Amino acid sequence: MNMNYRQSLFLLIIVLGIAAVTGCKKEQLLVSGGELRFSVDTLLFDTVFTGRGNFTTSVKIYNPQSQKVNISSIRLKKNPDDCFTININGQASDAVTDVELAANDSMYVFATVNIDPNDSLMPFIRRDDLVATLNGKEYSIPFIAYGQNAYYLIDSVIEDDQTWKTDKPYVIMHNALVGENKTLTIPAGCKVYVHGDSRLYVAGTLKVNGTKGDSVVFQGDRLDRKYFGNEGYPGEWGGMYFTGTSKNNEMNYAVLKNCGGSTKLGSQKLTPAAIQLNQQDVFDGTPQLIIRNSIIENSIGYGIVAFTSSLYAENCLINTCGAQCLAVVRGGGYLIKNCTFATYGTDKVSHIDEPSMAVLNYIDLGNNDIEVASLRFRMINSVVWGGLETEFLAQGLGDIDNNPDLFDVQLNNCLFKAKDGVPERVKAIDCILNEDPLFEDPGGFNFRLKGNSPAVNSGRKPPYDNAEQTPPANDLDGKPRDPNSVDMGCYEN
Repeated sequence: MNMNYRQSLFLLIIVLGIAAVTGCKKEQLLVSGGELRFSVDTLLFDTVFTGRGNFTTSVKIYNPQSQKVNISSIRLKKNPDDCFTININGQASDAVTDVELAANDSMYVFATVNIDPNDSLMPFIRRDDLVATLNGKEYSIPFIAYGQNAYYLIDSVIEDDQTWKTDKPYVIMHNALVGENKTLTIPAGCKVYVHGDSRLYVAGTLKVNGTKGDSVVFQGDRLDRKYFGNEGYPGEWGGMYFTGTSKNNEMNYAVLKNCGGSTKLGSQKLTPAAIQLNQQDVFDGTPQLIIRNSIIENSIGYGIVAFTSSLYAENCLINTCGAQCLAVVRGGGYLIKNCTFATYGTDKVSHIDEPSMAVLNYIDLGNNDIEVASLRFRMINSVVWGGLETEFLAQGLGDIDNNPDLFDVQLNNCLFKAKDGVPERVKAIDCILNEDPLFEDPGGFNFRLKGNSPAVNSGRKPPYDNAEQTPPANDLDGKPRDPNSVDMGCYEN
């Protein structure tokens, strides 16, 4: 054996010996003392609708020692409520034993709550404790969940006139339908939660009677906000869908938020929209929907999309939509007064090429199949703005020269953004183009006007040509309007 070989062999033995010693040190088990830490002091579950399903969240257990530990047990204390379950390392059990945790490492414990209904009308509390035992010492944190009973509509058809109650929330799962020629009235103080795959369909009539101090709020039924990063997430639920037989619908002081999710009706995938209006079977001159003092916010799709329908909107704020805040398709009849339509885009709502408003007298069905219908559109004292170069789009097709009713679009005292100026064949009277309305904080969904906004005192002043030009007496905040100094948009400065 030559000298170089022996030296190399000797060095290899030393290296292997050091590695073995080091490896043994890393694998040493802490057999006494030590501590465990949790990622939170208390694991809180947001309000859980009883009987609706499970909410799951997690907590981490840390081993802060430089040696691995053997956690002799991880378990639920199992208080009498018995509504929590845990999952550790993929094992669903109320208790596991002998769990090794490496030095300076951590592990997840997933916790699920399912609260059984009771007869309480008010929210109630359920509690248990997670207990981990290390070398004879117990470490624990409380689990706390808030339960709430509710009225459930599960794949339901409302087949008689109803007025909903206010003592408990309503939860819509797998859709609900207001039957043809039936009326659903939702009073102030009623809370409505809608499951992710669901919409409220209206074949009859919907009356939403909120008040300034008590709006009727429609939102998703996932109240465990950690699931959405503790903020509103667009597309949490579908929206409202008004069929061709629906008529005489009214909404006052309603809020639709975090909506516009794409849902299905049978195998048909529906347009993602907070509100969809469809061509009426019979039009008697009354708008299919009258909506006042209402907010549609954070929709992954459209705010309102209307197909050859009719709409009256007053003092409404429609903002932060992935498609148009208002899309008028294939004509119809529309009157918009003192409303604000604005989208800037967020990390969850894309705003790249869809303007805040589109007004069309046609629909393109593909394969050179285009349908055209008469359009009458009036917008007064309103603001259309956002982050694109053009936020107001209006286009008319067909023989408009010989049939002007095909595309009758008029804007009075509106502020809007249009890179190329007023769209062709649109009549704009006393409007402001491409001047920033100077909202207070659009990133925070505050679309009130700053004092130096060009929209301040720029609304239509008397005398009026007709009644439809008369502004509403108060703004969305309930602030009185002076008819001689009306602001554009839904808020008075």
